[in-house]
Amino acid sequence: MAFAVQEACEQAMMALVAQAVKMTGERKVCLAGGVALNSKANGKILISGLVDDLFVQPAAADDGVALGAALAPYLVNDGRVPMTRLRKMYLGPESSDDEIEKTICTYKLRATRMQDPARTAAEMLADGRILGWFEGRMEFGPRALGGRSILADPRDPEMNAKVNNAVKFREWWRPFAPALLAEAAPEYLESAYDSPFMIFTSVVRPEKRDVIPSVTHVDGTARPQTVEPDVHPLYYRMIQAFGEITGVPVVMNTSFNLRGEPIVCTPTDAIRTFFSSGMDALVIGPYLVEK
Repeated sequence: MAFAVQEACEQAMMALVAQAVKMTGERKVCLAGGVALNSKANGKILISGLVDDLFVQPAAADDGVALGAALAPYLVNDGRVPMTRLRKMYLGPESSDDEIEKTICTYKLRATRMQDPARTAAEMLADGRILGWFEGRMEFGPRALGGRSILADPRDPEMNAKVNNAVKFREWWRPFAPALLAEAAPEYLESAYDSPFMIFTSVVRPEKRDVIPSVTHVDGTARPQTVEPDVHPLYYRMIQAFGEITGVPVVMNTSFNLRGEPIVCTPTDAIRTFFSSGMDALVIGPYLVEK
């Protein structure tokens, strides 16, 4: 049943794109709407030969209406909108180091102030530990993009089940996504498209599927996030450091929340979720909290 529904969705989206390209002659296509969050269908459109470029607004469901409201004055005033391609989706709240420290003190937690959070996190991940990662501004949209993420080692074939059972409290087979350095994407993916918003699937190269098993789906695909240094510098440096330690510049990434709850927003949210789950440590701003 699930396969049939997915297949019908893919066929409908493909037909819609094909008709739009035929009518307009334009092979650079943008998609929005909740169905455009179907990363598997998006990936198939990308490799179909129908389009030269595909952009999917990363908060493509109802929440994206807020972006339309922000752009509306441009249309009203002069009929033009900025034509810069969207690269960042860190539009949510941010907590200062002082606010984080105050929250840690309020709950009387033992915390270590790190000299290099990226390196510390990378070393812990390489050691097989599951981390909560709370850094900078919160993401806007349904994908965790390194602002409010749970991170783990993608090389461990059991890590998928470990995170689902001990942290997310959901079915063991639910998949996770790889976050990898943008320049390393061609080494791991057959179709290494620009994917900063984790909204396309790509085929993992056969020789790499056993290297990153916990983020490779049963059909040999993955839903990657390609990370660039100018988009999220600290997140990039953490993945880079993990690559230096392990030889694999890829980490497992999933949203920082428990099953049935929204992604964490504040330091209090992060601390409560951390202590309510099987995560081993929490990197929150410059601080490390351990159990």
